[in-house]
Amino acid sequence: MTTTVAPTAALSAADRCDRCGAQAYVRAELANGFELLFCAHHARAHDAKLREVAATIHDESDKLSTSPASAPAEER
Repeated sequence: MTTTVAPTAALSAADRCDRCGAQAYVRAELANGFELLFCAHHARAHDAKLREVAATIHDESDKLSTSPASAPAEER
């Protein structure tokens, strides 16, 4: 028997921080199968503890520093 791990789905705008309700950019998956979602601010604030208890951490906070593509002037 082989076991495969499904890839982690990307976080969407509907995913909200468990601490404050802002958009979540970090998913911490715990060994018991539960997950915690955090905005970038709360993920940084709790980083040390998350690394102790999380089986995996999926961080998409790099999306905050990228500029969205804009249409050429003639298409606006």
